[in-house]
Amino acid sequence: MKRLLLVRHGESEWNSIRRLQGQADIALSERGRAQALALRDTIAALAPDRVATSDLLRARVTAELLGHGDAERRPDLRENDVGDWTGRAIADLVSADAGAYAGWRAGSHTPPGGESWSNFSTRTRDAVLSLAADTASTLLVVAHGGVVRALLESFLGLAPRRIIPVGPASLTILRRSLPGGWDMRLELFNYNPTGPVLDAPD
Repeated sequence: MKRLLLVRHGESEWNSIRRLQGQADIALSERGRAQALALRDTIAALAPDRVATSDLLRARVTAELLGHGDAERRPDLRENDVGDWTGRAIADLVSADAGAYAGWRAGSHTPPGGESWSNFSTRTRDAVLSLAADTASTLLVVAHGGVVRALLESFLGLAPRRIIPVGPASLTILRRSLPGGWDMRLELFNYNPTGPVLDAPD
């Protein structure tokens, strides 16, 4: 693999009301479907030769709208499991314990019953490495905001506390700088042809 394309799913119904999803299987909103369709020509121009998606509905449908309904479905590309926080309004979580929520965003706090950032990072990195091993040139991964941030930490060393929430249906690109190793460079972050979303929901 020479290049890794990372796409967050379009806005979901819970994203639109700022409700934390984790691994809950929530559908795209109509706006989310439109966001994904807007990115379709960009992805087509990049011509990925392998495509994988989280098996959760919002990512699978995004992949379909991008023209890749046959994408390989991978449970190991699911979003971070937020345990007891699943379905909670973000505003309520912040009001109850702003420090805990900030810690979760920074990768240092695990919600009760949730998945640690370390385990999440390892899971998603290993998923991409296994896919990359059999990809000749360009790998497209359609997943979740947390997955993109975890991979930016794994491959670029960017701490999650230094990365803003990834925009819905946005494209991030990493490129291997040397054929024989995993030294990666950031080519593009948070791109969507309709314009940046600077207040994207978690």
